[in-house]
Amino acid sequence: MSVSLAIPEKVALITGGSRGIGAATVHLFVAAGAKVVFNYRSAKSQAEALVKECGAQNCLAVACDLNSPESAVPLVEAAVQRFGRLDILVNNAAITRDGLALRMKAEDWDAVLRTNLTGAHLCAQQALSLMMRARYGRIINVTSVVAETGNAGQVNYVAAKAGVIGLTRALAVEVASRNITVNAVAPGFVVSPMTDPLSQTVKDALLARIPLGRMGSDAEIAAAIVFLASEEAGYITGAVLDVNGGLRMG
Repeated sequence: MSVSLAIPEKVALITGGSRGIGAATVHLFVAAGAKVVFNYRSAKSQAEALVKECGAQNCLAVACDLNSPESAVPLVEAAVQRFGRLDILVNNAAITRDGLALRMKAEDWDAVLRTNLTGAHLCAQQALSLMMRARYGRIINVTSVVAETGNAGQVNYVAAKAGVIGLTRALAVEVASRNITVNAVAPGFVVSPMTDPLSQTVKDALLARIPLGRMGSDAEIAAAIVFLASEEAGYITGAVLDVNGGLRMG
């Protein structure tokens, strides 16, 4: 995989990195010259394969579930122990527990909020303890187009992802004086295990709403994340970069 932007000698932590957008981001960061630590929850074989592809000297996989509030501490510690520092955090880990609002179980609401929003906050909190002292950092939070448009049957997911946008902007204001930028990437509909089960009828309806007429790829989302982590993006903070084929404009 070729890349024009370079982030040599930087150390990145990517949550939810074993597959999909996370795995594509791991690949692209390593290609750009960074060292990467990523976590996985259950996809051990995929995580091990990714480390092998990227090289164990460049990449470390850590098993942990961000549904647990204690998981952020050892995850950040693993990055420091292995590579000596932490420069970049990509909050990508997310789960879904879809259902209509009227019937949504409390545990499904709580699980999605804990992983998708509280997990991002706790990882940022731990990363910032290092970045503030270093007076340098890049935090990129992965949100979603549905955080901006809404989506039936996903009140928990949409609320969490909208919260990620608020988290991004609040943190950006708090830490800008320490040369730390905080931005978000909002993917549209991407070819992934989450969209594969959709019927062709549903997919056709989605494509009809996308001006570019296709779904995005994991690599296209990863490229936006790497850009926001680069020096070239050093004057961007508090922004939400929409990567959605024109599904939402403005």
